[in-house]
Amino acid sequence: MKKIHALLASLLLAAGLASTESAAAADANKPIHFGALTWESGALTTEILRYIVEHGYGYPTDTLPGSTVSLEVALARNDLQVIAEEWAGRSPAWVKAEQAEQVFALGDTVKNAEEGWWVPEYVIKGDPQHGIEPQAPELVSVQDLKRYPQVFRDPESPDQGRFLNSPSGWTSEIVNSQKLKAYGLDNLYTNFRSGSGAALDAEISSAIRRRQPVLFYYWSPTPLIGRYKLVRLQEPAFDAAAWATLTDAKNPNPKGSQSLPAKLSIGVSKAFRDGYPQLVAVFEKVDLPIDLFNKTLAEMSEKRQQPADAAKVFLQAHPDVWKAWLPAEVADKVEASL
Repeated sequence: MKKIHALLASLLLAAGLASTESAAAADANKPIHFGALTWESGALTTEILRYIVEHGYGYPTDTLPGSTVSLEVALARNDLQVIAEEWAGRSPAWVKAEQAEQVFALGDTVKNAEEGWWVPEYVIKGDPQHGIEPQAPELVSVQDLKRYPQVFRDPESPDQGRFLNSPSGWTSEIVNSQKLKAYGLDNLYTNFRSGSGAALDAEISSAIRRRQPVLFYYWSPTPLIGRYKLVRLQEPAFDAAAWATLTDAKNPNPKGSQSLPAKLSIGVSKAFRDGYPQLVAVFEKVDLPIDLFNKTLAEMSEKRQQPADAAKVFLQAHPDVWKAWLPAEVADKVEASL
């Protein structure tokens, strides 16, 4: 009987181990969900990270679509595990989830990033080479826009100027809409929302190629900022209390302020942070030099490369950048796959 009991115990232990190993294998085969970011820098960073995760560590990945806020909500629920470019602290959804320790911002991925309202330099200084006279020679700050709505005339509402906002669904779209009210510009300028990041790019680029005045929200790192001579308009210094009124779409009395100082991070869910310590260590070290990154984004745009293709080109061309994030044996695997 003792031998039978020992045999049964061994069989049960083996079955338990097999079950545990099967569960671990099933978990290893479960893809890590990345947010499908629609702007160039976010899309490129996503594909760089996915390549490293897949070829350096052997984890499968995929992407899930959604607006900025919906992706942040999904991250908090662990329906999504990674947002590769998170402008942390900008949306109430992120702040609430971060305070509840449901999401975490890892690293400082692109230093000296910025966002704001821009106009082409020729609007202020003119362009003698193309016979363009200055059209808003004293335009320095957002308050100066009160004098120049006709310079940025909206073709669909000729009595108003046109401000090109972010697409609906982006956190920055809410902030910019509130800024128009805070700066007393909402009755002077049409709040025009492009259908997508690509549509916003196309409208800005088309106006600049024709040397037309255009007023728009934009950010860096991006190919567009590096491609054209642009001027960022001055805003009041950042104020945390004012910023809270700008991120709240329902606040009836928003106050003017520069946007929260930019810090780009990799957003991850709590389950990801707890379950993938090796990847967390890598994500905390990611550092994409902004000038090189802008150049890479410009090339991706000009050559019409898919982000996954551009990511592979970047990894091939700049091993000195990404090898600093990885243990040597993992870096060797990535390099061999390239």
